[in-house]
Amino acid sequence: SALSRQIGRGKVKMYSRHEMLDVVIVDGKARGIIARDLVSGEIQRHSGHAVLLCTGGYGNVFFLSTNAMGSNVTAAWKAHKRGACFANPCYTQIHPTCIPVSGEYQSKLTLMSESLRNDGRIWVPKKKEDVEAVRNGSLKPVNIAEEDRDYYLERRYPSFGNLVPRDVASRAAKERCDEGFGVNKTGEAVFLDFADAMMRYGNVEATAQGLDTSNDATVKNLGKQIIKEKYGNLFQMYEKITDDNPYETPMKIYPAVHYTMGGLWVDYNLMTSIPGCYALGEANFSDHGANRLGASALMQGLADGYFVIPYTIGEYLSNDIRTGTIPTDTPEFDKAEQDVKEKLNKFINNDGKYSVDYFHKKLGKIMWNNCGMARNAGNLKQAIEDISKLREQFYNDVKIPGTLNELNPELEKAGRVADFLELGELMCKDALDRNESCGGHFREEYRTEEGEAKRDDDNYTYVAAWEYNGEPKDATLHKEDLDFEFVELKQRSYK
Repeated sequence: SALSRQIGRGKVKMYSRHEMLDVVIVDGKARGIIARDLVSGEIQRHSGHAVLLCTGGYGNVFFLSTNAMGSNVTAAWKAHKRGACFANPCYTQIHPTCIPVSGEYQSKLTLMSESLRNDGRIWVPKKKEDVEAVRNGSLKPVNIAEEDRDYYLERRYPSFGNLVPRDVASRAAKERCDEGFGVNKTGEAVFLDFADAMMRYGNVEATAQGLDTSNDATVKNLGKQIIKEKYGNLFQMYEKITDDNPYETPMKIYPAVHYTMGGLWVDYNLMTSIPGCYALGEANFSDHGANRLGASALMQGLADGYFVIPYTIGEYLSNDIRTGTIPTDTPEFDKAEQDVKEKLNKFINNDGKYSVDYFHKKLGKIMWNNCGMARNAGNLKQAIEDISKLREQFYNDVKIPGTLNELNPELEKAGRVADFLELGELMCKDALDRNESCGGHFREEYRTEEGEAKRDDDNYTYVAAWEYNGEPKDATLHKEDLDFEFVELKQRSYK
């Protein structure tokens, strides 16, 4: 990669296994960070003429997500607490094709590529007795007659079928499972079936080879080879995780947290509301609005990192062309380092009895149940109250083994979960404030007679940028109006 080449040339120094724990503000500008060496525990000061945060999204606030285990909001949240506004935190994308939760002690969810929906058909049994039989293993899904299957996306959205956007497909799966049609033991799974695709591809290939298309076994085998060429690695991964052969039986899938459209507010130059502090990629809110099309994270990374920041940051740095190296022996760095050390010491000396994961799981369940695929005012108010109480309990009862000056994963997690406990409350506050359904934000009170999202373009066509004021409940809302000059604002329909 370009970054690796610059590191190899000695133009960039990489500090691997380090974590940023604060932004240092000098004379109103971001001039450096405080970081911790995760191996030795050493607290370090790093200065610069500007700070760029390219630290990803905050989906792990839900505990279970498709994100990497180490993904967190800490860097962005520290900038927020130093004055950077946090925009649209409630906009969360739920991906419809993930391997369902399999146990209480699971710590991560696995994404099955969205490309599978190109050929797979999503369905559940029409009859509750068939659902129960599938759950207890007395009925195989392949033995359910075609007329007894509900291809609910094709039924509800005949124009788009299984290719509807992620938020629509996810909510539809939840609705079927909430109605009691979930096909696994937890009742939270639907089928993704490739039998028709194998026969379709097989017929085409058999015809091309001049073979007998009436021989189902031959046709299926030819189609299986084509499916294997297209999705073989995904099918292999699925079988290793679930011990089910997706060539012979439908996959089981269920929605899971995948991407966060919200993030630090940035202007056109990708600068946050802290001068000199920039946010790029999923760490900012900028490109996706309330929703996100598949693969467009790549677009955002390319746009922010290649087309925008090389030019905009140059303009900013031109004003500092005569400014020498930023010193780190200043009161601002002293104070920032002291704040970091005090928090770490508080964690390590806390005489609690519960692990960090104990609190993270509780937070995740609150978020998923109340601020996940479907939200309503009552649940959001309850979630805000519950998270506030959980945060207080966390600081009183969390137990961190080990010491400060060593590799200590539990200490790392404690700092990240502390930030999640504040972010989660702000997400619920933002969702409660937005009285409409829009993209990844679905309020049950605001939907059409057919159950689809109902936007309120008259009152909510703005970016919600929240300013930190000590507690999430006290955050101040700033509104940045959205002006659609070249594109007409319209309601979506996939019927």
